[in-house]
Amino acid sequence: MNEIFLLKLGEIVLKGQNKRQFENTLRQNIRRRMRHFGNFDVYLMQSTVYVEPMDEEADVDGAWEACHSIFGVVSICRCRPCAKDMDSIYQAVEEYLGEELDMAASFKVESKRSDKRFPLTSIGISQEIGGRLAEAHPNVAVDVHNPAYTVYVEVRDLSAYVHGPAEPGAGGLPTGVGGRAAVLLSGGIDSPVAAYMIAKRGVEIECVHFFSYPYTSEQAKAKVLELARLVTKYCGRMTVNIVGFTKIQEAIRDHCPEEYFTLVMRRFMMRISEQIARQDGCKCLVTGENLGQVASQTMEAMGVTGAVVELPVFMPLVGMDKEEIVTIARRIGTFETSTLPYEDCCTVFTPKHPKTKPTKRQVEEAESAFDVETLIAEAMENIEKVTIRYEDEPIL
Repeated sequence: MNEIFLLKLGEIVLKGQNKRQFENTLRQNIRRRMRHFGNFDVYLMQSTVYVEPMDEEADVDGAWEACHSIFGVVSICRCRPCAKDMDSIYQAVEEYLGEELDMAASFKVESKRSDKRFPLTSIGISQEIGGRLAEAHPNVAVDVHNPAYTVYVEVRDLSAYVHGPAEPGAGGLPTGVGGRAAVLLSGGIDSPVAAYMIAKRGVEIECVHFFSYPYTSEQAKAKVLELARLVTKYCGRMTVNIVGFTKIQEAIRDHCPEEYFTLVMRRFMMRISEQIARQDGCKCLVTGENLGQVASQTMEAMGVTGAVVELPVFMPLVGMDKEEIVTIARRIGTFETSTLPYEDCCTVFTPKHPKTKPTKRQVEEAESAFDVETLIAEAMENIEKVTIRYEDEPIL
């Protein structure tokens, strides 16, 4: 029989009456992801998704790699299905895991019997298969407490399955069960991680990026689109809204007290992002802000910038330190792109001494020199929408 993947569900198993909705969404997401790798059958039984290649042309290795980045799955394993009798199980273990077993210093067998019609208990299966393997591999010690390698046997409704240690899945909730959000995406380290973190909670995302040509280059825009592409490995395709921000930033430079440059700029960003979010059915805004990291991320500053919108503003990274954020960025593959030396609009016209404890009245006074509505309306008229898929060619 062919090799098959078993994808174990995470916190979905704790859901109540809406559990079926979560399961159906996850199954649909997996089917959509598998289409890129050939013909796979995807079905769900006993809190496990089965992913089975249906012909020799299926790209099994590519599909296996993709399974690591599907939200809603807590662990994954490649396994060999076999008939539900002890001889077939033992033969499958030898053929599928024998070489790995020979390279181990010690082993044990761990079994699960969800099909209660099977005559042996889980302990009985482990004892018999373990005994046979010990005879066939005399140079590998049996160690039931701290083995170097574990052989797993699962006796389920359709077949028995044998596999080695499982690998961690992406965790979280299936994309699409948590609503839709607009993420403010810059070219830095933090915002792609924030996008990943909110997507992990089942949220479908799109992104908003502010582009200030000629102060920021086409390479800087390409960097952001590549960051979005890397995030779609986990959340699926997305739209990136490229907002021309040059005129607004020049107006801020010319008419705003310098210490308020960043605060006023971020308030414009929030207003525009909210309008985009409402047009596209997003129920919240998401930022990569991190309390105390820079001058514009004090409690007072974040309160002032968030005060201009009515949609909820989520900050997945607000309590993390930088090293925690960098660790996640490295793990999801965005760190190297984020650290490329291309400018970002947030670094344009940076004040020497930014206001760290502003009041709402002070910032509103600084904004009084602008025709805010007209500037926002002009920016909204010239938004470039770019659809991004992970399967696209790398942009950088």
